[in-house]
Order: sequence, then structure tokens, then C-alpha cells
Amino acid sequence: MTTKMPPDVAENTVAFRAALAEVVPPKDPSDLLIATWNLRAFGDLTAKWRSQPGDSPKRDWYSIACIAQVVARFDVIAIQEVRRNTTALHFLLEQLGDEWRVIVSDVTEGGPGNGERLTFLYDSTRVQPSGLVGEIVMPATVKGPAEQFARTPYAASFVRGSAEFTLTTLHVIWGADPSARLPEITAFAEWMRAWADRSDNWNQNLLVLGDFNLDRIGDPLFEAFVSTGLWPPAELNDIPRTVFDNDSSKHFYDQIAWFSEPDGKSLLTSLTYALRAGSFDFVPHVLGGLTRAEVSWRISDHYPLWAEFQLTQ
Repeated sequence: MTTKMPPDVAENTVAFRAALAEVVPPKDPSDLLIATWNLRAFGDLTAKWRSQPGDSPKRDWYSIACIAQVVARFDVIAIQEVRRNTTALHFLLEQLGDEWRVIVSDVTEGGPGNGERLTFLYDSTRVQPSGLVGEIVMPATVKGPAEQFARTPYAASFVRGSAEFTLTTLHVIWGADPSARLPEITAFAEWMRAWADRSDNWNQNLLVLGDFNLDRIGDPLFEAFVSTGLWPPAELNDIPRTVFDNDSSKHFYDQIAWFSEPDGKSLLTSLTYALRAGSFDFVPHVLGGLTRAEVSWRISDHYPLWAEFQLTQ
């Protein structure tokens, strides 16, 4: 049980919510708002509204109140870097309220797994799970067990109105050598395409979203990502992904994408991309006086990424 929100925090939260409303469209009866967000090391929490210089972790209740304002704008959001310790996750759910639910994977064990879970948060007044939850595990071959993903991709299906859709989220292993990421991205794109092409296999409206650690459009990582027909909307091409991006250092780490035919025709059914997508730069609206690095440990080093869809019959 937390103490009452201080007046200055409440005032800042209202202003933060207003800034969000300028960027993210409102929830409408005929739309679906899907997002993804890498929340840096989202695990433990300092149990006070304002963390002090000697506190660890730096993330505090005020930080979670801001994160909750972002999450609440969407119908469902995939979260990466939720850690084994779920203190921050549970406090986030408390801030969101009783109508919010969570679907979360177990921790991927081993060093490359980094103690991470993959998570979906959803507004139960807008969407409901439709039954499917699963992890993507590579099958064994004649040579023996296959090498698995560093952090096991996680899928869950949802329904809104007449539209059922399945989200698969992934946090691709990071490394200074981009070529080390290429096998994971290639295997994921091929797996998802095979799933999309199988008949009668709970594969309507497959979307992928998460942190794919893509460096830039046109490089081998990006080409591997789109090689099987995954289509990230053009509206996200020039959107910064991290709080450290600038004109000379742009990345395409985070993505939202779905499949299309070779002629460009979308494979989405009962959903139509609304030609609106973006991110939200929270830095100017929160925790004034801190450096971007300091903000990154309280909120995140990544911006949330979102896309809007229209329900169709």
C-alpha cells in the first residue's frame, strides 16, 4: 500500500498526461491502439515518491506514475526488459487500476537471457485474451537440439470486437558486433512467416513488436527482418527510438510490423492500419534537471512506439 501522491507529483502527472494527449490519439470505439516499449531494467523499485542520490534503484513511485500514464493510452502494449524481480511491474498495475491485466512469460535463464521476461499489459475494457499464449522454441534437427533464442519470443492472442489478433514480442540479443544479431533476426522472421502461411493455425492478424536491435534501414539486420514480408509502417521510419538518438546516430531498434504479400497487399483481416504511428518523447515532460542518462534509469532509455488500427467487418 503506497502513501498518497504528493501535490507536486500529482500536478506533474496531469501535465505529463496532457503532453501525451498531444501525441497519441484517444481511444475510440472503432480503433485499436497497439504499442511496444523497452522499459530499461524494469525490476526493483525504491519505495518512495522521489528517489534520492544515494538510493538504488533510481526508479521510484513517481517514475512509475509517469510510465502508467503512457501505458494507459493504449489497448495493449508489449513490454521488454521486465526482470525476475516484478516489484515495479506490480506497482505499475496498481497505478493503472483494476481494469488492467498482465500476461507475462517466465524468465529466460542463462547469461544471454539477462534475467528478462516478456510482458503484455492490456486494458480489459477494450481487449480480451482470445486463448493462445506461447513461447517460440526452435525444433530439434537431425544434428541434435537447435540453438534457441537468447530471450524466448512470447506470443499472445487478443480480441477486440470482431477482430482477433496475435502479438509476438521479442528482445533480440544485443552486441557490439551486429552480425551476432543476424541469426536471431533471420530465424524469427522465417518462423513468423511459416506461422502466417500455415492454414487453420491461430494465425489471423499476426503482428510482431519489440526491440529487435536493428541499426538502420537498409542494413543486413533490417533486410533480414523484412525479408519474409514483414512490413513496418513508413510512419515509423524517421521516429527516434532512444533518448540518446540524434541526427548523426539514429537507430531502428524497436519495431511494430505485420505481413504483406509480395505486391504489398496487407495480410491483416478485420484490421486496417490507420496510417498513424509514432513514439512519445517523454524527456521534456518529466524529471526536470536530470540528464538523459539519469532519466533513462527512472523511465527508460527507449521511447514507447505505437500504431493505430481501425476495426473492419
